[in-house]
Amino acid sequence: MFSLAGSDMAGRILGCGDGPASFNAEATKRGTQVISCDPIYAFSKEDIEARIAATYEQVIDQTRQNQNEFVWEVITSVEELGKARMATMQAFLDDYPAGLVEERYLNSELPTLPFPDASFDLALCSHLLFLYSQQLDEGFHHSSLLELCRVAKEVRVFPLLAFGGAMSPHLEGSIEMLRSAGHQVTIQRVSYEFQRGACEMLKIQRTDGYHQDSADGCNGD
Repeated sequence: MFSLAGSDMAGRILGCGDGPASFNAEATKRGTQVISCDPIYAFSKEDIEARIAATYEQVIDQTRQNQNEFVWEVITSVEELGKARMATMQAFLDDYPAGLVEERYLNSELPTLPFPDASFDLALCSHLLFLYSQQLDEGFHHSSLLELCRVAKEVRVFPLLAFGGAMSPHLEGSIEMLRSAGHQVTIQRVSYEFQRGACEMLKIQRTDGYHQDSADGCNGD
């Protein structure tokens, strides 16, 4: 979903709103330096594991009721999705205790991060900004994006759609704000698409240059 290449993995990476995802665990095994931030990391492994178990059926049922909003190609069924997500979360849980000790999992959240300027080469934010457009207002989006740009040389955000499949109402204003702040902003197509139509990411680079968007529409019906 972020079009990560080998060169992207060579630097120091920040993940914001990572939750019980396996990216940190898998990247760490490859020798990549990753720090994940999420308020969920205030809780113990046992607490998080219990929460996953308690909400699993509800999440799967909601997905089943809204199957038409997703592209069932790589993952072909709700049941397969459930197994894949549980495997991912188990990889996180297995890594979590060591990651806490190594300070790879930090109890922190946008729009204020506990890092000096330009601490990271790349910051990634998935399924938080823009997706939760109804719950998080434009001010939160602007403050969060500027904070990500403060701590990282490059920022990538995915997806650009809100729940329901419409383009986030905060996207256009956020792009204008970022460009006014002197950052280079593009919308780039990615090869990942599970939420139908969600196949683009916002890429922000800390420069004074200007670059026109080259956003292409997504395939699919």
